[in-house]
Amino acid sequence: MALNLAGLGAPKAVPVPRAGAAVLAPGRLRRTARILAVDDEPHVRAMIGATLERQGFDVQLAASGREALEILELNSFDLVLTDIVMQDGNGIALLDRIHGQQPQLPVVMVTAIHDISVAIDSMRRGAYDYLLKPFEREHLVSTVKRALDHRQALQDSHNYQQNLEQVVAARTEMLRQAMENLEHSYDVTLEALGDALDLKDSETEGHSKRVTAYTIALARAMGITPTQIKIIARGAFLHDIGKMAIPDDILRKPGKLTLEEQQVMREHCSRGYHMLRKIPFLSEAAEIVFSHQEHFDGSGYPSGLSGAEIPVGSRIFAIADTLDAITSDRPYRKARSFDAAREEILTHSGTQFDPNVVEVFLKIPNELWHELRSEITGQNKRFSSFDIEQPPGPNAS
Repeated sequence: MALNLAGLGAPKAVPVPRAGAAVLAPGRLRRTARILAVDDEPHVRAMIGATLERQGFDVQLAASGREALEILELNSFDLVLTDIVMQDGNGIALLDRIHGQQPQLPVVMVTAIHDISVAIDSMRRGAYDYLLKPFEREHLVSTVKRALDHRQALQDSHNYQQNLEQVVAARTEMLRQAMENLEHSYDVTLEALGDALDLKDSETEGHSKRVTAYTIALARAMGITPTQIKIIARGAFLHDIGKMAIPDDILRKPGKLTLEEQQVMREHCSRGYHMLRKIPFLSEAAEIVFSHQEHFDGSGYPSGLSGAEIPVGSRIFAIADTLDAITSDRPYRKARSFDAAREEILTHSGTQFDPNVVEVFLKIPNELWHELRSEITGQNKRFSSFDIEQPPGPNAS
């Protein structure tokens, strides 16, 4: 996944600050800070404005708290200096409004009341600092610069957090795509294993893909989540993987198996389970491989599980497996119709099959099963065993 790094290494001209421009730190420039000064005494407003403008700040003056609020609604500022006691009200109320609407905007309180409790109260309400009248011009300038540095630090922190979130989001997306690519590689490998099994057991060629398609469609109709369907699909596709360890003379025997041979054949469930369970992304699917021959009434193998003891994926697979077995040609019989398969599955509802899964199965029209089969065994081979994001056919639901 390539990253566009064009232009990142190109040198950039560094602008030279004009005389008197507000500077944040050596090597870093800040735009001219805008300051709102609020005081009902004209000479105090004039002194504050003149002092700060000589330092290169952009200063706007207000004679009352009401005027200050009107100005704040139309303009943005980096700092507010406000008197505490004014004729039309007090600066504490203005502080509360600013802090509620713009919590990142620092406010410095200016007061002639030499009562430390007033200053402490304003700080508790969110003021950055306070100045006692009369104050020295140098004290005013240093307090303003500290307040602006504080605001810049908050802004830098906020920007850093935003940039960090963007970086994390971008890297998370890259990781997600990498995991999708890896998962696709896994599934391609699984399909190769299925093809290898088909070569070993030619009697059931294409069975793994068909039964997987049927299982996916039935699981979707039951409302199983896409994540869980992927696990079930892998278990369905690999259900017979344990037959790779079954001797060919038993696996390909044309006649009826002896009791001893039947017992060996039944071992394919546990053999397949042990082949897959140590592979992290197949550990859950291995449970379906182990239990895919269990019956709802407990008469199956290898553990004699019954009802909800059987994983839901295995209960779904059991119907899909039977559906394909009945509708596929075998050396000893011709394929039967999907209607015949429906009747057979309904007959064994509650014994071999979960009645709830059977009920959902019977609501799915035969047209879907025909279409899925043609997708896999016909000339149109667009179907992938693990493509579960969209229904394979228009009749799927």
